[in-house]
Amino acid sequence: MSREEYRESAFDLTFPRHTLVSLLVFVVCWELLSHLAPLLGIPPFAIPSFVKIAKSFATITPLDVVVTLARVIGALIVSFVLGVALAMAMYRSPSLEKYLHPMIRLLMAVPVVSWILFAVLWFPGVEFRIGFVLVIVCGPVFLIDSLDAMRNVPRELRNMMRSFRPTTMQFFLKLMVPGIVPSIFTSWKVNISLAIRVVTIAELVGAVTGIGHQLSVAQELFSVADVFAWTLVLVALLFLLEAAVARVETRLLRWRV
Repeated sequence: MSREEYRESAFDLTFPRHTLVSLLVFVVCWELLSHLAPLLGIPPFAIPSFVKIAKSFATITPLDVVVTLARVIGALIVSFVLGVALAMAMYRSPSLEKYLHPMIRLLMAVPVVSWILFAVLWFPGVEFRIGFVLVIVCGPVFLIDSLDAMRNVPRELRNMMRSFRPTTMQFFLKLMVPGIVPSIFTSWKVNISLAIRVVTIAELVGAVTGIGHQLSVAQELFSVADVFAWTLVLVALLFLLEAAVARVETRLLRWRV
């Protein structure tokens, strides 16, 4: 595949034929099941038709979508900066790594629900609670992936770079950062999916805005159509963010073609 073909395929936002067929089959099966639900002993509201789901889409509030998206993007940026900075410090200081690495593993072992409960007990502000939970969950992923990527930079390149007696900043900016870019993009893809799921749970507790709050309201009203509609919005946000990261990745790593 030539570079031009690779670039066109990377920026192509159309769905493959197999994806469209799979989605169409799912829609048809769901619609049939919604009509057959009473015959199967399932309450009609439990499996709403796509007509009802479409009506729920009409009630989607853009403000809640923007708020959730801003929380996710802001927390991911903060997690990325803190994770990479701490990874550099741990790479530079083996003693610091020995002390911090067990703590990072411990943080990653704590369930998300526990972090949410801790945030509710520790912090009064709703936005700080949500941001804390997102950063504490996503930050270690950036840190571990960046640190492992730094170790995978060939020793010959590191020794050659040190022979020029660079400063610490020059060593990382000229060698390490370019060397870990592919792993960083992998971390972003993983954390986007993780953040979308976590922010929804975090918004269920105490938040009065956001998609998670709207899902809580829909659950209290037993409105499955609203739950389905908001869930599709979350999936759409995930696809859009992943597409944006993929575009940046393609542009920065076009040298790999």
